[in-house]
Amino acid sequence: METERVTEFPLSHLDRRPRKRARLGWDVPQAPKAQVGMLCGQEIGNFSSFASLNAPSDQNCSSLFLKGVSRNGSPPRREDDKDGHYMFELGENLTSRYKIQSKMGEGTFGQVLECWDREKKEMVAIKIVRGIKKYREAAMIEIEVLQQLGKHDKNGNRCVQLRNWFDYRNHICIVFEKLGPSLYDFLRKNNYRSFPIDLVREIGRQLLDCVAFMHDLHMIHTDLKPENILLISSDYVKVPDYKSSSRSPKDSSYFKRVPKSSAIKVIDFGSTTYERQDQTYIVSTRHYRAPEVILGLGWSYPCDIWSVGCILVELCTGEALFQTHENLEHLAMMERVLGPIPQHMLKRVERPAEKYVRKGRLDWPEGATSRESIKAVQKLHRLQNLVMQHVDHSAGDLIHLLQGLLRYEPSERMTAREALRHPFLSRDHFRR
Repeated sequence: METERVTEFPLSHLDRRPRKRARLGWDVPQAPKAQVGMLCGQEIGNFSSFASLNAPSDQNCSSLFLKGVSRNGSPPRREDDKDGHYMFELGENLTSRYKIQSKMGEGTFGQVLECWDREKKEMVAIKIVRGIKKYREAAMIEIEVLQQLGKHDKNGNRCVQLRNWFDYRNHICIVFEKLGPSLYDFLRKNNYRSFPIDLVREIGRQLLDCVAFMHDLHMIHTDLKPENILLISSDYVKVPDYKSSSRSPKDSSYFKRVPKSSAIKVIDFGSTTYERQDQTYIVSTRHYRAPEVILGLGWSYPCDIWSVGCILVELCTGEALFQTHENLEHLAMMERVLGPIPQHMLKRVERPAEKYVRKGRLDWPEGATSRESIKAVQKLHRLQNLVMQHVDHSAGDLIHLLQGLLRYEPSERMTAREALRHPFLSRDHFRR
């Protein structure tokens, strides 16, 4: 049997503070330094999270699996593919400790595999980073963040747990606990139908608790979105969807899924940074990006809070609040839902965002790229009306909370600690 050399790394050696690096995403200009930023096997866009195990993987991934490989001991050495991805076959070993069960996802960083941990007797998710220097360096930064979070999150209730990591055949491999589906995957498989308001309350409390925890450690996540929030369990129940009451109970669409447990964990810390002055590079996935980021005014902790507000609206309605891929249209949508952007913010913009402003106001609709873009903005409702269309009770408290989370001026936006004290999230309402 071939003897395989595997370098194991004690986590205690990773005490350096992570370096700042730019985001790399589908709607962000490529930055000088590449970045991973994809903890869950999901490139910004439409890849599934690493916990989405119900979707068939063998059909989509079979072209990557090589045939005729011994399933005992170490697999034969193979060349990486042209993009530096590790080549493997289902059922073979990833070191003597882990056995590959399925492929869970793929992104810019590499691949995520579901593996059996022979030592711990449990299923885990292993992120195998591309064997390219810049991605290896980015993976090391992500490991540092995860290690620091793990030191302070003693019970492991807020963030995904880093189990282990090692360097195997020039690929950094990061081992995580296996979790349930992301909130986005749950919504998608539920035909984008909203969560019950009590579940939104419970998820919101946990999410803000995690954000407050990170901010207390002077960390900014910068990429909060439903894809990066995972349910602990995949279990769900089917309940009548009363908004579909016109349908017959014999119609499967009459019922919608509700998670059995509201417990969640936050993932994907590849974009996490420590607080610094004058951070102006682009962060966050488009739909959850704060106005100060788009306008180039500099960002800090409040950009996470804006993302949380957008996420809570999406859980209530089933759809992303700002569905756009253009900066000016995005800002116009904000004004449609939340009212005018303060003039003092528009007066501070500099290149390249100054093209979105004309004579002290947003250059809309004059600057719109098409009539379709104008229609997309005009069809949106004010925040209050949007929430009341979907929420039967607690609407007033929820609207007030959202107005605090979605304030334009970052300095006036609620902090995570302040939001946790809001009546909508008070423990009188909260229940597991």
